[in-house]
Amino acid sequence: MSQRTALVTGATGLLGRQVYQAFSSPGSKWTVKGTGNSRADGVEILKCDLSSEEEISALLSKVKPNVIVHCAAQRFPDKVDKDPEAARALNITASSTLARLAAQHDAFLIYISTDYVFPGRPGEAPYAASATPAPTNLYGQTKLDGERAVLEHKGTVVLRVPVLYGTADTPSESAVNTLLDTVWKVQTEGAPVKMDHWAIRYPTNTEDVARVCRDVADVYLSHADAASLPRILQFSSEDRMTKYEICEKFAGIMGLKLDGMEANTEGNDPNAAVQRPYDCHLDTKELKDLGINVSTMDFVDWWRREVRAFRK
Repeated sequence: MSQRTALVTGATGLLGRQVYQAFSSPGSKWTVKGTGNSRADGVEILKCDLSSEEEISALLSKVKPNVIVHCAAQRFPDKVDKDPEAARALNITASSTLARLAAQHDAFLIYISTDYVFPGRPGEAPYAASATPAPTNLYGQTKLDGERAVLEHKGTVVLRVPVLYGTADTPSESAVNTLLDTVWKVQTEGAPVKMDHWAIRYPTNTEDVARVCRDVADVYLSHADAASLPRILQFSSEDRMTKYEICEKFAGIMGLKLDGMEANTEGNDPNAAVQRPYDCHLDTKELKDLGINVSTMDFVDWWRREVRAFRK
């Protein structure tokens, strides 16, 4: 395979960093560039305002990517609710513009989406890629609208993923990583902390998602009739846990007690601004049919290595 070029939007974020590394790993035969904002270095990570069609067009003309992995997004439901216009601008409008310009530059685009496009009602999961979306919150709706906008253009696919964890600059980058901080805090705080023990999560490592992105790019760009391949793909671990169970695993890894944490099985507060689904487990059939490896890292093993918690 000749050298190809990948462009990763949001390359300084939780997922984007790993996608960038996956395409730049030894033997990958890819040249890779990323986009960023405050952390752009102007060499490998290029500054680009994704709300500007002119800047996107100039970037694509400069980089000439064969594939674009669109990781940049507002992905925190609470932040979407606090600033819905900014979320729509990034998750929908910018995605649509990028897809249109990518098609004009003959670049294949992978749009990272979410399991939150589904309602997650008890008994419905796992959801096939063809299942009817029905988001329960604004975040899921903006990502679904982004999917639809992107798929209007040729040479685009959607990759839905669940909640992510992995190497982070700060714990707050991940809804999973930040729970480790919570486990530490309850060791000293007086009042018990309530933790959700209702909604089912499938925490998936960013390194696995990044590998899948690279594999998808390899398969689609090498296929004689890529237009015949699925346009909606889904990837997920099979690690089924509530947030409380994640905290239990963290406590076990660190040898800590959870006496200061209470399991909350009440489900969504009907008065809460953000309603979260119960179980949005994603079926990965399309990836398997393409011959792409859908195995994932063991959650506990990865965290033991990350926090250097080795036991005899």
